[in-house]
Amino acid sequence: MEVPSTTLKGNQAYESLRREIVSCRIMPGTRFTEAELMERLDLGKASCRIALQRLIQDGFVASMPRHGYRVTPITVKDVDEVFALRVVLEPLAARGAAGRVNRAHLLRLEQACRGKMPGDVGNQIDFFLEANRSFHMAIAEAAGNQRLCRTLSGLLDEMTRLVALGFGVQRVRPNIENDHTLLIEHLVAGDADAAERVARRHVETFREMTMEQVIASLRDSATVVPVSQNIGLIGGER
Repeated sequence: MEVPSTTLKGNQAYESLRREIVSCRIMPGTRFTEAELMERLDLGKASCRIALQRLIQDGFVASMPRHGYRVTPITVKDVDEVFALRVVLEPLAARGAAGRVNRAHLLRLEQACRGKMPGDVGNQIDFFLEANRSFHMAIAEAAGNQRLCRTLSGLLDEMTRLVALGFGVQRVRPNIENDHTLLIEHLVAGDADAAERVARRHVETFREMTMEQVIASLRDSATVVPVSQNIGLIGGER
């Protein structure tokens, strides 16, 4: 069946806005109106509302009655909650994936995490985030637990926004040391205990790094240039 034009435009707007929000090109706390969004993206009211409703369901946007919409802010509590779940789920995934991974595939993803793309640090952060997400999801998929995959997928989307706010805004590229390489070796060897241990240590270490950078970004938020001046996507105050 052919997708109605209104739904198609709404879905395209949703994907575009979601990428901008997750990458923090639209900063947490940014406010905008439906009219501003319709004008900027050349959307009809129905298409606009489809995009906004999906973003609200995802938890990325909140409706403010009589005042438009607001990109959901990020707090220190968010960092704590996301990592509290990661430190449980990712060691579980690593244990389940031991002896079941494709070594060549994981090594390609690991190299992508370390690769430097042309352009500024912001572009490199975007590339790192996508590669890092693919690496961790490949391990979860090898574990063969579909519910774990679905849960971790949503969690890593939230994680992406935390890392983008912390490292992207601070113009710092994450340093993952050798955890990924060591994890691959344990997974390939089928050593579930060692893989679980490295996965837990990796999440705990990355939590400290991310928390430090997010706190710095939140502290500096008053000096961050409004999103409308940064990328010209949506006007509005923060």
